[in-house]
Amino acid sequence: MTSNTKPQSKNLRHLLSDEAKSRQNSPLKCAFRFFGQPGMTFLGGGLPLSNYFPFDKITADIPTPSFENGIGAQITEENKSVIEIFKRKELNDPKDHHVELARSLQYGYTEGAPELINYLKEHTDLIHKVPYEDWDLIATVGNTESWDSTLRTFCTRGDCILVEEYSFSSALETAHAQGVNTIPVSMDEHGLIPQALEEVMANWIGNQPKLLYTIPTGQNPTGSSLSFERRKEIYKIACKYDFIIVEDEPYYFLQMESYTKDKAAREGKAVHNHEEFVDALVPSFISLDVEGRVLRLDSFSKVLAPGVRFGWIVGQATLLERFVRLHEVTIQGPSGFTQSLLNGLLYKWGQSGYLDWLIGLRAEYTKKRDVAIDTVAEFFPKDIVTYTPPVAGMFFTIDIDASKHPKFEEFGQDPNKVETAIYEQAIKQGSLMIPGSWFKVDGQSSPPQKVLPVNSSKKNIIFFRGTYAAVPLDQLIIGLQKFAKAVKIEYEL
Repeated sequence: MTSNTKPQSKNLRHLLSDEAKSRQNSPLKCAFRFFGQPGMTFLGGGLPLSNYFPFDKITADIPTPSFENGIGAQITEENKSVIEIFKRKELNDPKDHHVELARSLQYGYTEGAPELINYLKEHTDLIHKVPYEDWDLIATVGNTESWDSTLRTFCTRGDCILVEEYSFSSALETAHAQGVNTIPVSMDEHGLIPQALEEVMANWIGNQPKLLYTIPTGQNPTGSSLSFERRKEIYKIACKYDFIIVEDEPYYFLQMESYTKDKAAREGKAVHNHEEFVDALVPSFISLDVEGRVLRLDSFSKVLAPGVRFGWIVGQATLLERFVRLHEVTIQGPSGFTQSLLNGLLYKWGQSGYLDWLIGLRAEYTKKRDVAIDTVAEFFPKDIVTYTPPVAGMFFTIDIDASKHPKFEEFGQDPNKVETAIYEQAIKQGSLMIPGSWFKVDGQSSPPQKVLPVNSSKKNIIFFRGTYAAVPLDQLIIGLQKFAKAVKIEYEL
C-alpha cells in the first residue's frame, strides 16, 4: 500500500491543544491487547462473557453488484445477497472476513475492527493515494463526532479557526459551544476563494488559527465545489502559515457531470466504468498532502445510510493517536452491530462492488440535480432569480435579488426582511427551503482581522438552500413549483 519513496509527515504536534497534549494512555485499554491471546486467562477487565449476549446471529439481505436495475431497486430473490454473521467465530466462513458478534459486541478496538479498517485503508489508497508514508485511519461514529473530536484535539477555548463564510450550522455551533471563534473566509459560486484566505492570513494579528474547516465538495449549504487548482492554492497557504486543513467530505462521491439543458447530451456524459469514475473525481486535499497537515473526515452517511453512524478520519498517525486517546474515554468505538454489518456488506461487495454502488449513486444524484435545475429554470422568474447548478452533493441554491422586492424600501432596505417574507410565504404554499442567513458565519477575532470588501453587486442578494435528495422526483418538482409561486406572490408577479 505504501512505498519507500514516499516522505514522512511533518511534526505538527505543536498544533495540538493543551487537552490533547496532556492526555495519557489508558492503562486498562493497554491491557486489553492480551485479551484472547492463546494461553492467557484474562481476569483483568470488566468484559461480560459473550455467552450471555442474547444475539446469536444477524442476517441482512443486500443488493448484488453491479446493481443493473439501479441502486434504488427493490431487493428480490434474483438480485439479493445474504449476509449471515454468527456470534461464534467458528460458525462464520473465514473467506467472508466476518467480525463475529462475540467480538464486535464486546469492548473492543477503539480504532475500529481491524478487518473493516483494512478495507477502508485499501479504499483510501485506491481513491486518494495519500502521498506520505506514515498515514493512518481510525473509526468514528460519523463526521459530526469527528469534528467535535478534532476541535477538542487542536483547540483551546478562545482559539480561532478559519471557516467558509457560509457553513454547516451544526459544525459552527459545535465550535461556538467549545468557545472557539469562527473566522469567515469569503466564497463565490466556486467555493472558498484562495486569495481571500491569503489576505486574512497575511493581515493576521496575534495567535494564528490552527485549523481551516472546509466542506470542499458539494458544500453545505451553497452546493459549491472547489476545483483542483483552488485546492492546490489553499494547500500551499496552509503550509505557508502552518495550519491544518480539515476536509469534511461526506458528499465527495456524489460528484457528477456539469449540468446541461440538452437532455440528449446528458446520456452521453454518464460514467460507465471504475476507471472513468475514479478519474472524474476532483483530487482531494489528502491526495495533495505531503506534510501530513490534512485531516480527512469521511462517512457512510450519504452513500449508505446516516443511521449506521460510522465514519473515519484519515491523517498522519502521530496526530490520530491523540484522537484514539480521546475516543477511549468518550465514544469507545462505533456500534458493534454496525461494524459487523458494514464489514459483511463491504467484503461481500469487494472494492469493485462498492465502486459499482458509488457509480450508481452518481447516476441517481445527477438525474435528481438535473430535474431540480430544469424546474428552477422553467418556473422561477428569471429577472429576479439566478442559480449556479452544482457539480456535486445534495444541495442547490437559488439567489434572489432582494432589492427588487416591492417592499424593499418599506423593509428599510434590509435583505433579511425580504428573506423572512419569502420563507414565510413559501411555508404557506407548502414548500420548505432553508434561508441562507441561517448558515452565515458571524464570528470575529480579537482584534478584528482585515477582510475583503463586500461585492456591491451582491450585497442585496439573498439565497435559499434546497435539496434534491430528500424526496422522489415528482415531489421535488411539486415542491419547487410551490416555492416559485411563493416568490412570485411576494414580488407581485
